[in-house]
Amino acid sequence: MMRKGTPTFRIIFIASLVVACLGILVARLWWVQVVCADYYLKKVKGGSRVTVRLPAVRGEIKDRNGLPLVENRASFEVDFYLPDIVRAYKKDHARTPLREAKYRKRDRYGNLSEVPEVDIPEIVNETIISRLQKLQLEQDYNAEQLQTHYRNEELIPYTYRQDLDFDTMARLLENNLGLPGLKAEVKPVRYYPYGSLAAHILGYVGAPRDIDKQRQEEAAEGRDYNFFQPDMEGKAQIEKAMDKYLRGEAGVRTLQRDAKNQILENDAQLVPPKAGADVYLTIDARLQYIVEDTLRVAGRAACVIVDVNNGDILAMASVPSFDPNKFVPAIEAKDWVKLTSDETSPLLNRAINAYVPGSTYKTITALAGLRAGVGGNHYNCSGGVSYGNTFMKCWIFGKGAHGTLDLEGGIKNSCNSFFFQYGNAAGIDQIDTVGHMLGLGQLTGVPLSGENPGILDGPEHLREVNPQDKWRPGLTANVSIGQGSVLASPLQMAMVAATIANGGTCYYPRLVDKVVGPDGKIIEQEPAKVRSNLITDGGMTAEQIQHVRHGMWRVVNEEGGTARKARLKDIGVCGKTGTAQNWRIDSKGQKTQDNNTLFIAFAPYDKPKYAICVLIQGGKSGGGVPAPVAAKILDEAFALDKGALNVQVAALEPAAGNFKFIESIDFDREIPAAATADQETVDTVASASANVSDVSHAEAPSIREEPDSQGRVEKPKPKKRGLFDFFNFGGGKKKPKPERTNNAPGFNLFHR
Repeated sequence: MMRKGTPTFRIIFIASLVVACLGILVARLWWVQVVCADYYLKKVKGGSRVTVRLPAVRGEIKDRNGLPLVENRASFEVDFYLPDIVRAYKKDHARTPLREAKYRKRDRYGNLSEVPEVDIPEIVNETIISRLQKLQLEQDYNAEQLQTHYRNEELIPYTYRQDLDFDTMARLLENNLGLPGLKAEVKPVRYYPYGSLAAHILGYVGAPRDIDKQRQEEAAEGRDYNFFQPDMEGKAQIEKAMDKYLRGEAGVRTLQRDAKNQILENDAQLVPPKAGADVYLTIDARLQYIVEDTLRVAGRAACVIVDVNNGDILAMASVPSFDPNKFVPAIEAKDWVKLTSDETSPLLNRAINAYVPGSTYKTITALAGLRAGVGGNHYNCSGGVSYGNTFMKCWIFGKGAHGTLDLEGGIKNSCNSFFFQYGNAAGIDQIDTVGHMLGLGQLTGVPLSGENPGILDGPEHLREVNPQDKWRPGLTANVSIGQGSVLASPLQMAMVAATIANGGTCYYPRLVDKVVGPDGKIIEQEPAKVRSNLITDGGMTAEQIQHVRHGMWRVVNEEGGTARKARLKDIGVCGKTGTAQNWRIDSKGQKTQDNNTLFIAFAPYDKPKYAICVLIQGGKSGGGVPAPVAAKILDEAFALDKGALNVQVAALEPAAGNFKFIESIDFDREIPAAATADQETVDTVASASANVSDVSHAEAPSIREEPDSQGRVEKPKPKKRGLFDFFNFGGGKKKPKPERTNNAPGFNLFHR
């Protein structure tokens, strides 16, 4: 038996203590390395893990036949991951203080002070640019922009080079530079394969204005990233209105850093992004191409073609135009200045902007008289009509008189005197009721930015702009021929023509057909929707509407009609012309004539399919300028239907705008029963068009905006009526922007 204190006891005690400690140590090592291995492995990896958000791939925008009008293409890019660059630089220069830059920052009290920050361009030049220069792969960059990017958006990779060609990208990958924070990647970018074709419909995309908001929203959902690459978002038109469908789901790339803090490419985990849904439009790209190609005969114009049987917009064009590819990924300052300073306003979609409709409005007055029961009346034209002390002239005044006319004769001859009397017999309330049923003075609901609802002139509008004034017969006479404060867009007038064509059913125009998911399933589809029916809702008969239809047939197909240049062989075209005299101030400060000429039509007469409205600014007359343009478009549209015309849709350069005055337009085509000189001249006068709105920052409405209890989607902006507006003097001399037009002086009553 060992005794305490003996050497043997001490040796055994110490040995036991050592064995026990070693046992505890081994147990702890086993616990850490075996039992908790996964926990610590995740912790280590979490500390060196780098997550990069991968932008979602936007869905495509296609025409009604599935032809992609907007798609995505691969772009080879070189990005700077600035925090990694700074981190590596600090490690390599631990004993050297970093070079600092200073910038002026305003505190919460509004005081400016100089704040130091890391000089990012200096670090980038020293660590990366110098290496790229040796390989001749460097490119100039904006140092101030880089510094600002690091200050405000350091977690977003800075794009150093874009759209690299394959050879350059290969050289970068071959040399495998291994520079921390430098990555070459392939990214999808928006691409408009047909250039300016349908640009005013498609719109464009750009970087989001509030990236922090997007980042915070995703972080709240548990998706946080070391580097956040945002999605492009729609900025205008369909790209904006359908943005929630076109956007897909973001992906994520998880990378690991090694002991030297460099990212390991071979240790990446990838969750690929998911593509967004495809949006199918109602337009036919072939017909759109025909319209845009034809419309280039004018410097400022618009055209809308709709299917009379369902309200589908088959083509919508505006001249001048622009190339949305210029906005990808961001438009250069010089290009933006060029677009916005162009006085012909290439960003303006004239098809949905409001203009004085001129004599095309007589079709609404004609329907109102039929509804009021005065459609069978005859009225005499002796050159004009007196209201009070004012003699209101017909366009034929000084050249003769139309004599006694019925409704169809009044439409055919576009007789002002007839419609002065006819409109007053019908009453302004009836005219406004029919106009309201046809959607005038209201937004159509198409998902496009900057639509102008126009103005439905009448007592209600007068009370809004001048409560002291009273409505009177002279004002009704003005409205009856599309003057006064009446404003309507080419799209609205195309829908009026479609309603007359199909016998009284007014559809809402439809631009978006359906949304199809990546799996091919239809997510959403918008059916044709009826706004009103002139027979069931308006109390009219098919026979009454037929009088307006036949009157429009006589406009084109009988001698004496104002649109004989719109005739087509074997196809009955029915139409109505309009010319609104307008003036603009040119670059020399001189007042120059700048008429707005219009033509609405439908065809064929017996079984109508197409309705069209053509607006050409700077034309002499509706019958001599837009009518032959509409005829050529319709001729080719029917040839396309028959298979007699093969249209190869190709990329279009932007159509240039100008202020040239167009006397007449004649295409190299056969016109049945060759027309004599057009009678509609500059004597056709109305007040000026609506102010041109700036559409670059306009908000897009929803796919379909429902009207309120009064049937309006949006109240038109009141147009102030001056003391002399009974006589249509001037209508205000403030010149609209950006087209710089102002209203014509004089009576503005010679309207055809």
